[in-house]
Amino acid sequence: MRAVLQRVREASVAVDGREVGRIGRGFLVLLGIAEGDTDADLEALTGKIPLLRVFDDADGKLNLSLVDVAGAILVVSQFTLLADTKKGRRPSYTRAMRPEIAAPMVRRFAERLGEQGLTVQQGVFGAHMQVALVNDGPVTLVLDTREP
Repeated sequence: MRAVLQRVREASVAVDGREVGRIGRGFLVLLGIAEGDTDADLEALTGKIPLLRVFDDADGKLNLSLVDVAGAILVVSQFTLLADTKKGRRPSYTRAMRPEIAAPMVRRFAERLGEQGLTVQQGVFGAHMQVALVNDGPVTLVLDTREP
């Protein structure tokens, strides 16, 4: 499971010109579910993301977590995070989980974050989405449950 976290001042996602999710301060999480990912991967990420200390404290140091700043999360599924670009010029997406399995995992990911008291918004799985954001910092992290 791979997640790209962008610390944002605000972010939104629209489908067919209609806004389906919007947050203020927090994280935009682009989430890719890989073949072989399990609930253990989901728990690892949903346990880590809310507590990552990447928000400024009173001294301007990255010392506060999303929980500390009462931030929100916008989850957007993105199978292209799992692209293999080693050969040729056309990426291969064979590492991405089949949609019928990935879609419920993305929902559980968002639900698990919400169960921790966070405000969570989502995009629409499989839809062509337009994502808008105002990066804060910028601070961008890549988390992958298959990398040490």
